[in-house]
Amino acid sequence: MEEKNQNQLNIELSEEVAEGTYSNLAIITHSNSEFVIDFVKVLPGVPKAKVKSRILLTPQHAKRLLSALQENITKFEDAHGEIKQTEAIGLPMNFSGPTAQA
Repeated sequence: MEEKNQNQLNIELSEEVAEGTYSNLAIITHSNSEFVIDFVKVLPGVPKAKVKSRILLTPQHAKRLLSALQENITKFEDAHGEIKQTEAIGLPMNFSGPTAQA
């Protein structure tokens, strides 16, 4: 009889979610119990932008995400070369929320 791996997680990805959502701005805020990452699509010359997706994380998961992103950026740069930082884009709009952190 085959023994099931109890550490295995079956993750389902719907077609809608698999299409993804484009974002070129992330606004990060936090409280003592959670991190909130709002992903926004900003278009040139358009003075209004909408949050396309919001992710809420515990501080522990936010730190794991930071570590996983760093690991993957390192792997990407090892394979494709250093990711060049461009100058900060001046946004011609005033968001009434927090300032962008990433």
